[in-house]
Amino acid sequence: MKTWEPMAAGVLEPVAGALQLVTAGVVMLLAGGVAAGSLLSHPSCPVAGSFLALIALMGVPLLILGGMSVLGGICALQRRRWGLALAGGICALLPVLLMGIVAIVFLVVSRDEFS
Repeated sequence: MKTWEPMAAGVLEPVAGALQLVTAGVVMLLAGGVAAGSLLSHPSCPVAGSFLALIALMGVPLLILGGMSVLGGICALQRRRWGLALAGGICALLPVLLMGIVAIVFLVVSRDEFS
């Protein structure tokens, strides 16, 4: 019997993943832009630019987590690969804690619907 829980998780996970992807883009663009600007305006102080470039690289894990969350949501909508759908729910915890928790609960409750 098919219930609504996997579909709800399949909607919540990509929304959280999209928030992560947007956040990653903003972090990478802003920090990278500031790093480039500080290197151009203060070439005698490369440490500041390196620090901001490191902040820009912090967006990479957010890109990975966001992609996993979107992929897990797709698996939840298809009711396939429960483990990947659950991993997507765990990755969805970062941007909006409540969305990730609700998605995980829905996935755990509806585990027997996955093939």
